[in-house]
Amino acid sequence: MRRFDYSELINKKWDNEVINYLSLIHEYKGKQTSYIQQKPLELNKLVEIAKVQSTEASNSIEGIRTTETRLRQLMNEKTAPRNRDEKEIAGYRDALNVVHENFEYIPLTPNYILQLHKILLSHTDSGFGGSFKNVQNYISATDETGKRFNLFTPLAPYETPDAIKEICDEFNRTIGEGKIDPLLIVPVFIHDFLCIHPFLDGNGRMSRLLTTLLLYRSGYEIGKYISLEAKIANNKEAYYAALEDSQEGWHEGKDDATAFIKYLLSTIIAAYRDLDDRINIVSSTSLDTVKNAIDNKLGKFTKKEILELCPSLSASTVERHLKKLTADNYIAKHGVGKNTFYVRQV
Repeated sequence: MRRFDYSELINKKWDNEVINYLSLIHEYKGKQTSYIQQKPLELNKLVEIAKVQSTEASNSIEGIRTTETRLRQLMNEKTAPRNRDEKEIAGYRDALNVVHENFEYIPLTPNYILQLHKILLSHTDSGFGGSFKNVQNYISATDETGKRFNLFTPLAPYETPDAIKEICDEFNRTIGEGKIDPLLIVPVFIHDFLCIHPFLDGNGRMSRLLTTLLLYRSGYEIGKYISLEAKIANNKEAYYAALEDSQEGWHEGKDDATAFIKYLLSTIIAAYRDLDDRINIVSSTSLDTVKNAIDNKLGKFTKKEILELCPSLSASTVERHLKKLTADNYIAKHGVGKNTFYVRQV
């Protein structure tokens, strides 16, 4: 079986890109601490927004979707799931809430991973929630002709329990020694988790829940206020490319997870930058929120980009304000349909 030794990270020579990423995140972490002290009400608003976005995005990456109205009803537990997709969404909602509210009491062990997986699939009719896979699974893709092909073969079922125990033990040991930045250890663990692919269903969603959990436990709580899952969903081609680049030679222990490390670190930085933008936006009226978002855009922008900056507002509210601001000559509208974009006039 593939062996794991995370202490080897201390001997790796990191390039300037990784070093700069680490420095930036440490700087942003300090800034977030000051926000917690100075703007607690604004941050509380962002927590609820992030939960909705994370649940929607992590499921949409796997092709699991519902309407915006149904999503908000499910998140507020105002309705029961009507179909398989909504049951998957409700499960992610519950698992994410557990992580958000109890992360300091959830150590990284195989048993806790299994419990989290059981919660993830608790609303479905699946009989394997909370159990490791019992048949071989594969990571596949579809080419331009629609033909599916195998990208990567994970560990066999009989190897899986021991491998998960080993990566958990390695993570805990290396973190405990305190010699290597957790920001390097977390993506390496997640990369190995995805290569093991321990479950028949839910591996991608579990990896994102574990990313949030391990970052929280390492003192990086940005995912509480800005959805990391939404960042990944908006750039999932790069996510899959980084995983594919990092998987080569994995079974032989000759893989290099640098591409995935860089991807995850850049995603964390993008989330911290969004926090800077949104912390002021959420305290405004809905019209001012849209105007503030527009003022943060340079050059042309789309309704989708404004929606991303104003997650507390519905699409119809943003569209209404864009129409008003166009009529007031605050912005100018160009193009039609999917090609529509706006430019600030003042």
